[in-house]
Amino acid sequence: MTKKRIDWDQYFMVQAGLVASRGTCKRLSVGAVLVRDKRIIGSGYNGAVSGDDHCIDVGCYMRDGHCVRTIHAEMNALLQCAKFGTPTDGAVLYVTDFPCLQCTKSLLQAGIKQINYLRNYHNDEYAMKLIKLKQVKLKQIRLDSNILDEVNLDQYIHPDKH
Repeated sequence: MTKKRIDWDQYFMVQAGLVASRGTCKRLSVGAVLVRDKRIIGSGYNGAVSGDDHCIDVGCYMRDGHCVRTIHAEMNALLQCAKFGTPTDGAVLYVTDFPCLQCTKSLLQAGIKQINYLRNYHNDEYAMKLIKLKQVKLKQIRLDSNILDEVNLDQYIHPDKH
């Protein structure tokens, strides 16, 4: 029997989901993965500035209905690339939730050529307009219902059984 490999979109979206599991925001766990030439160049999750308190530990720091403690996953991925000198021009984003307007503007300005997202989340009209204006490809990815069977993490959790 030939082992079936998951396709690239599924692979990178599962990675984004895994990255989201590191998030420290109590309101929404989001993960983002930046990819160029089928290689991950950066990743990020919703969380506080390094060294600051985490929302999951002390609660959200709210102003005008928004948590100002949290940096969004997409921004953290872009900032990781900036910190380590990795160009983002022409990269593809895989993100668990549709980016907010501010993240969309930053992604477009950073040269992201495609935004792949898993779930709709307050999809902003102006963000959609900008994505079209910049001719950035937008694609909603649906994870295959059998993705966990194909990934088979059990073989790594219980290696002696396999």
